[in-house]
Amino acid sequence: MVSTAVYRRVLALLLTGTLLLFALALQAAPARAAAQGKLRPFVVNHKDLGGLQFPPDTNYCVQNLNRLCYQPAQLQKAYNLAPLYAQGYDGRGRTIVIVDAFGSPTIQNDLYVFDQTFHLPDPPSLKVISPAGAPPPFDPTNSDMVGWAQETTLDVEWSHVIAPGANILMVTTPVSETEGVQGFPEIVFSENYVINHNLGDVISQSFGATEATFPDRQSILNLRSAFVNALFHRVTVLGSSGDEGSTDLLPDTSCCYPTQVNSWPSSDPLVTSIGGTQLHLDEQGNRVAPDNAWDDPSSQFFPGDPTTYAATGGGPSHVFKRPLFQIGVKNVVGGARGTPDISMSGACNGAVDYYYTFANTARGPWHLVCGTSESSPLFAGIVAIADQVAGKRLGWLNPQLYLLGQLHTLGLGGAGIRDVTIGDNHNTFLDASNNLVTVPGFPATPGYDMASGWGSVDANRFCRELARLGDSSDRSSEASDAAAMH
Repeated sequence: MVSTAVYRRVLALLLTGTLLLFALALQAAPARAAAQGKLRPFVVNHKDLGGLQFPPDTNYCVQNLNRLCYQPAQLQKAYNLAPLYAQGYDGRGRTIVIVDAFGSPTIQNDLYVFDQTFHLPDPPSLKVISPAGAPPPFDPTNSDMVGWAQETTLDVEWSHVIAPGANILMVTTPVSETEGVQGFPEIVFSENYVINHNLGDVISQSFGATEATFPDRQSILNLRSAFVNALFHRVTVLGSSGDEGSTDLLPDTSCCYPTQVNSWPSSDPLVTSIGGTQLHLDEQGNRVAPDNAWDDPSSQFFPGDPTTYAATGGGPSHVFKRPLFQIGVKNVVGGARGTPDISMSGACNGAVDYYYTFANTARGPWHLVCGTSESSPLFAGIVAIADQVAGKRLGWLNPQLYLLGQLHTLGLGGAGIRDVTIGDNHNTFLDASNNLVTVPGFPATPGYDMASGWGSVDANRFCRELARLGDSSDRSSEASDAAAMH
């Protein structure tokens, strides 16, 4: 185990630099002129696979859907959470904040049934607030509302799977992803409200908009106030890296740019970007093969031809330059902010069960879901547990996360990092003219890469190591870092 003094010295090296240097590192380059960015829940493009009267298990999915699928106990096993639970580390005393438009009118009862089915405890509290105004009445025929309700359900149920002792705060806004001009500021306002009123410890964002769909650089910079606020209040902010691999959706939210693009807010250096991996588990949750970067045929889960793919988002930002915490991986990211930072389960061939009753109840309330919409709430649960282990908020994770990754790569520590070295995140899709287009991806390699970040985690070791680093590190430079971002 590396000493506290060594941790402190290495982190200091990562963060060393004048205010001017940090400002240069985080300056934003001009974005391409385009229509106003449209925010969307990443789950919205998924096909609704399921509608069953029972929760499908791995055997059912393999035999009937030719796909893997998983239930809570399997992911708890895969991420080695049992030793933490045995010592009372389950997120208790911490609050996970889920931010979505509209929310779900049935989330309280749906989570209760989900918990009863999988023998999970009820969370200490599940509260819903709407600081920007109450959402309109739920309309099950409104695709925007249904998409956000699905996202809400996934986020709440699966963050709770990882951290069953944590409180959950559901924050809803009254606009949809098609109302970007109004919708973005309302989400920023709501997140600032949570931070200013000390309501949560980690914020999970399973939504995004392609950077290239914003009209200019300043339109993104104007939306960063909540992330800077979170930095000063030691609130961790997470963002799903996207489900379109090395590209992302067009301004009309159809697939996709024929070139490599990135997704915001995941691309913001103040956000920890969460990518997706594919787990290969047996019925008990034991790994039968190494994790790989998520990149699988999407015909069963996403609209499109059977040859089209869906994959974990990742690549260089076209807005943000390389931040100081990525100097150690500049050979990978070049001069840009690279994403993701770390990854969790997200593959569609390895989808997870979730339960909702707000729509399609005649078909059955059990469904399967996948994507980095799953990955972000899973990691939110990890953060809640790490905060509990540390006895305080760990806040902005990226410098510590990159230190752990670099120590792991050098064989000097970095306990809990599980390197992912298989796969890539290319995307093959049908464009508007029905042409098959392939956008090259980034390979998963030893160490950091733009398919899986640093890989994934062994939660038992990772939470303890992250907590230890958080306790011992000098974070006094963060205030000047944040000030330099504007």
